[in-house]
Amino acid sequence: MPDDRESPKDKAPVLTILRNIDEINNLNDVDSILDKILLDSREFANADAGSIFLVEDNHLTFSYVQNDTLFDEQTSQTALYQNFTLPISEQSIVGYVAKTKKSLSIPDAYDISPTLPYAFNKDFDNKSGYRTTSLLTIPLLAQESRLVGVMQLINARDDSGKTVPFSNDDTTYVPLFCNNAAVAIERGIMNRELILRMMRMAELRDPMETGAHVQRVGAFCAEMYGAWAARRGHKPKEIKRQRDNIRLAAMLHDIGKVGIPDAILKKPAKLTPEEYAVMQQHTLLGARLFNNERSNLDAMSKEIILGHHERWDGAGYPGRPAAPATPDNKPIMGEEIPLSARICAVADVFDALASARSYKEAYPEEKCLRILEEKAGSHFDPEIVEIFFEIFDVIKAIQRRFQDT
Repeated sequence: MPDDRESPKDKAPVLTILRNIDEINNLNDVDSILDKILLDSREFANADAGSIFLVEDNHLTFSYVQNDTLFDEQTSQTALYQNFTLPISEQSIVGYVAKTKKSLSIPDAYDISPTLPYAFNKDFDNKSGYRTTSLLTIPLLAQESRLVGVMQLINARDDSGKTVPFSNDDTTYVPLFCNNAAVAIERGIMNRELILRMMRMAELRDPMETGAHVQRVGAFCAEMYGAWAARRGHKPKEIKRQRDNIRLAAMLHDIGKVGIPDAILKKPAKLTPEEYAVMQQHTLLGARLFNNERSNLDAMSKEIILGHHERWDGAGYPGRPAAPATPDNKPIMGEEIPLSARICAVADVFDALASARSYKEAYPEEKCLRILEEKAGSHFDPEIVEIFFEIFDVIKAIQRRFQDT
């Protein structure tokens, strides 16, 4: 009689999946969750590359990509902010998988029968010089078989690095992992949407606080933090965890403006000193929302809200609060300002300069960069400005991805 109990070898993939799901459940932002899911899936299948598309308005929106062959760190981060969609139709491979909700393993993308409804699009390979061979395309299904998106793994490799078809284990266990992870993707999407709804509430009061603005500021901060931490040799897992928090926390930087009177918030002329003092209170009002900290995300949100108008030279505000809503004019400066707030200060000012407003045109790129450079060491942490310039290709990609409507 055959013994059909699980062997230790059989259990190993399941234990790996459970461990990875547990780690994913500790992440908050959808981009961090996608990064973790794609990386874990590629590691399991030893895949050279992969991408994830999410369902938005009955289309598949390109949302994440990794490629060991083509991308270094800088190129990889720039590629994340591409902005294109595909229809959910049988003509493309990812569209076919989205429509059928069934995984599809293809040994050779260049040898697909013309009798099949889908075909491989060679445009990326032709432009990049990459050679796509094996493909494993998986629907991301949450509860009740709800389609969240599609993940595609590219070019499985054997121990010698040769491209091979995806194995039976790959086609069994990676979809199992993805179906569990899809729930986390939905949670990440809801977390970001909740913050965007909060900022839309602020936008009703202050038209400058647009959804695109806060998305850009959050992404700028995540990328600058990642470069700062990489300089110091921080562990990748810690970098990803902190990037996860700072992206969402930075999106809330001006939430306290909901407590500022319209007569001041929407005044079309320069504020009087008395009015400006009231406007400064938005940092304290916003920070109050997070007085009962329950997570690292709460703590970082409070840091950024309170400190993103502080200046490196101590001339910023609100200074050291003597009471929940009363600054006592004692300056805070230099590295006393939390790192997250120093990063957000650069991101917020650059985006304000580079964006059109009802009272001004967008400044030219050269002028924006010159202002940052001139204010490094006075308004801004000079190292953060230096990092901003280093990753400016990524900054521009973020601007293209999250444009004002």
